[in-house]
Order: sequence, then C-alpha cells, then structure tokens
Amino acid sequence: MMTRRPVDTGDPERLYTVTGGRCRADDDSLDLVTLIVTECEPSHGMQSEHVRILELCRAPTAVVEISAELRLPVTVVRILLCDLLVTGRVTARHPPVGRFRGSLPDTDLLKEVLDGLRNL
Repeated sequence: MMTRRPVDTGDPERLYTVTGGRCRADDDSLDLVTLIVTECEPSHGMQSEHVRILELCRAPTAVVEISAELRLPVTVVRILLCDLLVTGRVTARHPPVGRFRGSLPDTDLLKEVLDGLRNL
C-alpha cells in the first residue's frame, strides 16, 4: 500500500527565501503539463534552483516533473520558471487548448469503462 506524504514538505522559511517572498507567479499560463526548454547554459552566480531547472530542461520537461525533481511545491516552481522566462533563459511550450476537445470520449463511456475495470 502506498503511503501519502504531505504536499508541502519544504521549510516555509526556505521557500520564502527561494521565491524572494513572492507567493504567486507573474504568469498564470504555466499549467502542470506545460513543457519547459532551456535556451542557455547556467551562468556564474545564479540561484541554485534556477541552475537545477536549466539542467533539467535541456530536453522538454513538464512543470510537474520539474516540481517533483526539485522536491518543491508547484507554486514555487512556477515562480522560479517565471524568473527564467522573463530573462529568456527558458521557453514554455503550452499544450494545445481546444484542438482535441471534440475528440474526448463521452463521460458516460468513461464511467462504464471504470465500472468494468472495477469488476475485474
């Protein structure tokens, strides 16, 4: 059986320091599946979390994956990513919004599949 851990396990003072006291990202468009790609190498004197993000995102990496790798809450990672986006050190590839909406399965069909799986 899988044991659940609290989501925000980080020290509040550390998280406050990492984000410079900010509690909300400037850009609300970064959702969990937005892919982040590094555009440059880390430079001397950068914040260690920024360096780690640049290293992780040499290949496209989802925001949620970055959060898991850094072991930081998603809200903190979004703030750090906005810092890097503003300076052009990373780019964000947003998922298509409405392109696949019409091709999503019907809710009733999904419920039937779920019921069938539970009966196995």
